[in-house]
Amino acid sequence: MWKFKLIGDMKDPAKQLFVDDQIAILRDAYPKAERHFLVLPQENISSLASIKIDDIKILKHMDLKGREIAEKYGEGRTFRFGYHAEPSMERLHLHVISDDMNSPSLKNKKHWNSFTTPFFMDSKKVIEDLEERGKIQFPSKQEIESFINTPLKCHKCDHVPKNMPALKKHILEHL
Repeated sequence: MWKFKLIGDMKDPAKQLFVDDQIAILRDAYPKAERHFLVLPQENISSLASIKIDDIKILKHMDLKGREIAEKYGEGRTFRFGYHAEPSMERLHLHVISDDMNSPSLKNKKHWNSFTTPFFMDSKKVIEDLEERGKIQFPSKQEIESFINTPLKCHKCDHVPKNMPALKKHILEHL
């Protein structure tokens, strides 16, 4: 089943960019930007929703190693680090994604909005919530739906394109 694909991929040495006793880092198989990596815990943590205060160390380690991989492979690009509020794949995974959002795999509004709206939960904010509140603050189901269905908008300026092809053409102006 495709939703479990990350679990197999993280165990494949050919797909690992980095591995230690706590995490594995892979290139996203369907990158939504020029550089897109996934940081997964070795421990079987299904999603951010199952995280407890005791898991703070793994989140911090994932964030740290994600930033290191961005530095190593990013070629000077700016990156965003975060989690989807409602992931489609099993196994907790941190997205490490360059902010160019330029990729043939970025095909539709759901793809775009899952990285450019608050549906994409910033890693540092997730850690901060857990440290300060003892839990992670998630958007409501209604907010999640609103984020995914919000009209397309450039993440770098106020441009509102009529469709995905127009947006993809526009973002090239920012590269």
